Amino acid sequence: MRLLLARSIILIAFFGLWEFASGRWVAPIFISRPTLVFQTFGEWVMDGTLFFHAAITATEAFVGFFVGSVAGVVAGLVLGRCVRVAEVVEPFIRGFYSLPKLALAPLFILWFGIGMNMKVAFTATIVFFLVFLNTYTGVRNVSRELITILKLMGATEQYLLRRVVIPSAITWMFAGLRISAPYALVGAVVAELVAANRGLGYLLASSAGQFDTAGVFAALVGIVLLAALLNFAVGLIEAKSMPWRKSGEMSGLAI
Repeated sequence: MRLLLARSIILIAFFGLWEFASGRWVAPIFISRPTLVFQTFGEWVMDGTLFFHAAITATEAFVGFFVGSVAGVVAGLVLGRCVRVAEVVEPFIRGFYSLPKLALAPLFILWFGIGMNMKVAFTATIVFFLVFLNTYTGVRNVSRELITILKLMGATEQYLLRRVVIPSAITWMFAGLRISAPYALVGAVVAELVAANRGLGYLLASSAGQFDTAGVFAALVGIVLLAALLNFAVGLIEAKSMPWRKSGEMSGLAI
């Protein structure tokens, strides 16, 4: 309760200072006003503009996140278990990962056009590397002694994956998913900023082009809310997949 009260006070103080500073210390064209921002946001909600553009961005982010996550987990598991193959391809993967993804946007436009496919592919590429590197690291950190003992006892590769590797690396996997969740939205919005005629990224760029500062901040509010929804979905899946983690935290608090 105290934590919620402290956060509320900080938020109210921030908006109060912002409202007071606009037009007195800083020109409104640069920072607008919270009242104008929420007025614009409310108008977009009432006429359906926000839901139309947010639905498109959400679709791009969720589909790209799903495709990139599945591909990243599978590639991380495969290369984590196939050491010799990983040693060959790892430098290439890390080199491609270090490449600024924004530089790939023109290439994706040539390949997929400016439709939703381009945004999904661009988002999936960003998510893939984040999930892959975390999954790969988690698989490589699984106890080799335990795997060796189980192999001596006749365990198959399928059994090792189901009973040892995946349970041991699942924390790393969800760490990658949590990290990549906001980047999925970033990828979708950036792709829309580069080439789009709909979506929150387009709404943001359109407002900026008209020098509508309140519209820019209203679009940012929509993006933040969408990011919170994506993070909540990942947290919910994590809680369902690792129920022991919550019980362990509660035990630690009890001690």
